[in-house]
Amino acid sequence: MTAAHRENDSTDGRRVKGERRRRAIIDATLRVVARDGVAAVSHRNIAREAGVPPASIAYYFAGIDGLLVATLLESCETMLVEMDLLRERIHENSEWPRAIAELLAGMVREHRERTIGEYELYLLAARRPALRPAARRWIEIATGLVNHGAGGDPAVIRALFAAIDGLLMQALIADEPPTAEELEPALRFLMQPVDYLRK
Repeated sequence: MTAAHRENDSTDGRRVKGERRRRAIIDATLRVVARDGVAAVSHRNIAREAGVPPASIAYYFAGIDGLLVATLLESCETMLVEMDLLRERIHENSEWPRAIAELLAGMVREHRERTIGEYELYLLAARRPALRPAARRWIEIATGLVNHGAGGDPAVIRALFAAIDGLLMQALIADEPPTAEELEPALRFLMQPVDYLRK
């Protein structure tokens, strides 16, 4: 192996290790926010949760706001992957309400803590302007899926996603989180205008 190859392998290894550490910090941030709230996010608390030196936080992120923005954007990317997987399963427009109901039920049942953490960050954007573009990212992602990317009436789409946000918030404060079967009728009602736009 030449010196150049050894150097490339070493660089690639450092890059992979750095990305793994960055990911651990973001995952730890979401766990801390979900468990203890945004006020608990500090270099020391996140480092302890991630199992990394406190200096790592400052190395990878420009302050706490930078860390919170990265965490929120990572959540949006996770949602994008989930929506892409969902889209692959859908063959008829009439299948969307059930599919979305299953996704939301999973968010408030199997992934409850993650969803709480994401909503804490989402609401924090009302007070912290630096987080607002990241908070709006999920709406941009979801809007891009309407009519297979063709979009529709902006007011109708905005109302649809505001209602879905409301359903999620209600589900998170319910004593017993709703099932997909319980969420589906509301989503069928809400998605009628979007279905109309497809015709």
